[in-house]
Amino acid sequence: MTTVTIYHNPRCSKSRQTLQLLEQQGASIEVVEYLKTPLTVSQLATLVKQLGMVSARELIRSKEAIYQELNLAAETDEQALLEAMVAHPKLIERPIVVRAEQARLGRPPESVLELLA
Repeated sequence: MTTVTIYHNPRCSKSRQTLQLLEQQGASIEVVEYLKTPLTVSQLATLVKQLGMVSARELIRSKEAIYQELNLAAETDEQALLEAMVAHPKLIERPIVVRAEQARLGRPPESVLELLA
């Protein structure tokens, strides 16, 4: 089986549930704790495309306090949104699971199962 990569935050219940689901399916898993190992702008831009999103804004957690502090609701520049997520990884929606060239957001956790099919 191809290895899947999960961009994981162990403090997030959805992230823990998604990791557990992948383990139950017998997947070969690479765990990246993105708060400890920050992503680059290029990596985030690739994830946005792999997730089928139109904008990086779709990957931002808008309820985080830093979102308000940085006034990201008014930001229209894609590069600036990506840079904000790199500088403040708590802004990145999680978990993200990647297999080959496809990615899924683990919300709900079961949505990642199609990557294993």
